[in-house]
Amino acid sequence: MPLFEVTGGRPLKGEITAQGAKNEALEVICATLLTPGRVTVANVPAIVDVLQLIELLGCLGVEVERLSPDTWSFRAADIDLDYMKTDDFRARATRLRGSVMIMGPLLARFGEAHLPKPGGDKIGRRRLDTHFIGFRKLGASFDFDAGEEFFTVSGRPLNGTCMLLDEASVTGTANIVMAAVMARGFTTIYNAACEPYLQQLCRMLNRMGARISGIASNLLTIEGVSELGGTDHRCLPDMIEVGSFIGMAAMTRSEITIRDVAYDELGIIPQQFARMGIEFEQRGDDIYVPRQDHYCIESFIDGSIMTIADAPWPGLTPDLLSVFLVVATQARGSVLIHQKMFESRLFFVDKLIDMGAQIILCDPHRATVIGHDHNFTLRSTRMTSPDIRAGVALLIAALSADGVSVIQNIEQIDRGYQNIDGRLNALGARIVRKD
Repeated sequence: MPLFEVTGGRPLKGEITAQGAKNEALEVICATLLTPGRVTVANVPAIVDVLQLIELLGCLGVEVERLSPDTWSFRAADIDLDYMKTDDFRARATRLRGSVMIMGPLLARFGEAHLPKPGGDKIGRRRLDTHFIGFRKLGASFDFDAGEEFFTVSGRPLNGTCMLLDEASVTGTANIVMAAVMARGFTTIYNAACEPYLQQLCRMLNRMGARISGIASNLLTIEGVSELGGTDHRCLPDMIEVGSFIGMAAMTRSEITIRDVAYDELGIIPQQFARMGIEFEQRGDDIYVPRQDHYCIESFIDGSIMTIADAPWPGLTPDLLSVFLVVATQARGSVLIHQKMFESRLFFVDKLIDMGAQIILCDPHRATVIGHDHNFTLRSTRMTSPDIRAGVALLIAALSADGVSVIQNIEQIDRGYQNIDGRLNALGARIVRKD
C-alpha cells in the first residue's frame, strides 16, 4: 500500500493552480448519459473517483475519448442496460459514492436503473432516501434488495410534480434534476441544493436543451423536454482545493499564490478564513497568501468563542471543516468546530492530539481547538488517512510538523487530489511517495 513520507517545517513559496472541481465533474459526467449526442467536458481532474466513474461509463457502452490531459468526450449513443446486472458492474459501482448519480439520467432516458449500495468515504451515515423519494415522486417504482444491497428504480413515462426535499442534498438534488428534465410537464423542487457545482450542472443541462429556471436558488422549476442534445462544458476550479491551499499556507507560514480560483464562486470561504485571522489578497482571479508568523482567531462581539459550522450553500461547505480544524491548531485563540452533517468526520483529531495539538473532542459533531500560536510545533508521527478531506488535513499537519511523518492509506487522498505530492513539492515541500 502506498504511503507518504513528509518532512515538515519547510516553508513553501510559489504559484499553484487548483484542479477542476471533483464534485462538479462527477455530476456532469453522469449527465452525459441523458443524450446520445456528444458532450465534451474540460478541466476534469485526473483523480481516482473521477477516473473510476469514467471507466464505469465506458463499461456501460459510452464512447469515451480523452482529448487532452483534462478534457474528455462522451457519447452515450448505445447503452448496455444489462451490464448493470453483472458482477463487474457491482464491483465498479461500489467503489465510489458518485456512482449513485447515474440513476437519475438512466431512469429519465431508459425508464430503469440499477445500482449496488455505493461506496465512498466512511464518515458516518449518508442517506440515499432523498434520491429515491424524489424518483418516486416523479412516478418511478423503487425496490431495495436488502440481502444483495441492490437498488432498482423503474418507470416510464415520468411525470412532473411538486416536491419538498427532506434535506438539501447536493447529489440528491442533482440526481432528481437529471431525472426530471425529461419528465412530462412541470417539476418544482423546494429546498433544492444550490451549490455552484449544482448551478453548473443546471446550466449545462439547459445548453443541452433542458428548461430549468431558478438556478442559484433553493427553488427549481423544470419543464420537461422529450430529448436532449450534446454540448461543451468546463468545470470550475475546486473550491475545496482552494481552501486547502489557503489553510496550508497559513499553517506552514508560507507565501503562496493560488491561480485562477473563480473567486466569485467561492462564497463564504474567503470570509471564514479571514475570521481565522488569515491574511490574503484577491489579485484578479488569483488569491495571494503572504507569509504570516501569527494569525489570530476572531471572537464574537460579546467575547464568546468563535464557532465555525457547516451549512447548506451559501453556508460553509462541510468538506472544508477538517482543514479549518487543523489550521486552528497553530492559531492564536480558540474555536469550536461544529460538523453538523456527518458524525464520524471529526474522529481523525486523535491523530492531531498525538502530534501535540490541543483539541477537546466534545462529541461526534463538535471539537474545541486551543491554538498554539506557533509557540509549539506539532510532532511528527505515523498516521492513517481515514477519508479524503481528513487525509489532506493530516497532510497539512505533517507539512508543519517537526521531523518526518508517515501518512498511510493515501489512496483516500488520491481520490480527491490530483498529483498532490508533485504539485506541493514544486513549491518546496518534501513529500516522498513510497510503497
